[in-house]
Amino acid sequence: MHEDNEGRLDAAERLAEHNPHTAAEAFSAIACDQEAGDEVRLSAAEQLAAVDPQAAVKAFSAIAQDQEVGDEVRLSAAEQLAAVAPGVAAPACLAIARDREVGDEVRLSAAELLAEVDPRAAGPACLAIARDREVGDEVRRSAAEQLAALDPSA
Repeated sequence: MHEDNEGRLDAAERLAEHNPHTAAEAFSAIACDQEAGDEVRLSAAEQLAAVDPQAAVKAFSAIAQDQEVGDEVRLSAAEQLAAVAPGVAAPACLAIARDREVGDEVRLSAAELLAEVDPRAAGPACLAIARDREVGDEVRRSAAEQLAALDPSA
């Protein structure tokens, strides 16, 4: 099935040259298809951003908030989302930062990205990481420092 999804992506890429609207629909379908591979979904969303940035917002958000997607791909989707629509990136960043199944460094990176797009929302995310005893000491310390920079009273 993975090869089939790559074939779908290749077909959408070829279609983009001749019919961007139909290609955007194809890229969107692939990016939001939970059965497609993580990298294929992200690639489809990135290509979607080139032909229909508004539709890419939904695709990047879906990938970033999908707990079945790999940590690094989720973070990449959140970063792309922040680049395309910073105002809508906060929920995706927050979902990653609060997800205890995500690796420590990725959680911290999501919290840092959240601080860039919505500093008020970053405080609770940093606090959650700093208080999580399952997280490594360095990451907890960095989260606490980030929290102090956001809210010195915390």
